[in-house]
Amino acid sequence: MNITYEGQVLWSQIDANQHMRHSAYADFAAQARLTMLDGLGLKPAMLFEHKIGPVLFREELIYLREVGINEYIKVTCELTRSRPDGSRWSIRHELYRSDGIKAAIINVDGAWIDMEKRKLGKLPTEISKLFMKAVKSSDYIEEGDNK
Repeated sequence: MNITYEGQVLWSQIDANQHMRHSAYADFAAQARLTMLDGLGLKPAMLFEHKIGPVLFREELIYLREVGINEYIKVTCELTRSRPDGSRWSIRHELYRSDGIKAAIINVDGAWIDMEKRKLGKLPTEISKLFMKAVKSSDYIEEGDNK
């Protein structure tokens, strides 16, 4: 299991039913993605310098088990689909409770945005090579540029 983020569920992440609120799952997945990028060498300062950032088109959360306050969770990230240059991609996150039970699966589809032009862009070659070193799922699919 490739853990990209570990953290504790805070009081502010609990809903009226006394379990983790829906948007907290997305927040943990986002933090895991940023931690994954950082681990690949795609530091926030590097992305900012190139005026490029990740953008999501779709986010799907599949809830499997409840997560409660003060639980420690672990989140994995793996690339499930991408173009060869990393310009479009899909990432699967799995969120585990401290007892090892998988509590959620979060799937996202995304790309890179040129923050000046406010249009989708491609990564510079050196950054693309770093991104493509991400852990790939066992069902990973590489797509052509026309998809």
